[in-house]
Amino acid sequence: VGNYVVYPTHGVGKIMAEETQMIGEHELRMLVIAFEKDKMTLRVPMSRASAAGLRPVSGEGDMKKMFETLKSKARTSRGMWSRRAQEYEAKINSGSVLAVAEVVRDLHQNVDQSERSYSERMIYESALARIVGELAAVEGTDHKTATDKLMKLLRGKVAAAAAAAAAAVKEAA
Repeated sequence: VGNYVVYPTHGVGKIMAEETQMIGEHELRMLVIAFEKDKMTLRVPMSRASAAGLRPVSGEGDMKKMFETLKSKARTSRGMWSRRAQEYEAKINSGSVLAVAEVVRDLHQNVDQSERSYSERMIYESALARIVGELAAVEGTDHKTATDKLMKLLRGKVAAAAAAAAAAVKEAA
């Protein structure tokens, strides 16, 4: 109780209580998890917690790997958007902070472009919110501080890529 956990389809929540409920003739021990951002409370049977994908928030090592993933080169595939969108949604709902970081990395490159589709913006924002929630829980900060830290890293990466592209063009000329 009091610890933060990650539920794959909802993100970071806080364990508020452990309670016992009678369901028919069966007594079930439940974890009561509050998801502050969604204003939602979820009750997960303890016997099904791991099968549901419930896990503790990432440690320092996973956070370092997440930052390395965000800094790495974006992978763009030329396939149909509907198929890529399904893959991105699957990564977001996987519960893996590294998979979600891949989605943010791949979709951030054209975050400010006006021709970006609504669904692409929504998937990007959903992935970013998952990472921000986990980073805030790991570092014990608020969402704004975690968002600022991630955006500084992502904007720095985009600026470095633009500078490298400009230098390549200048060198070719």
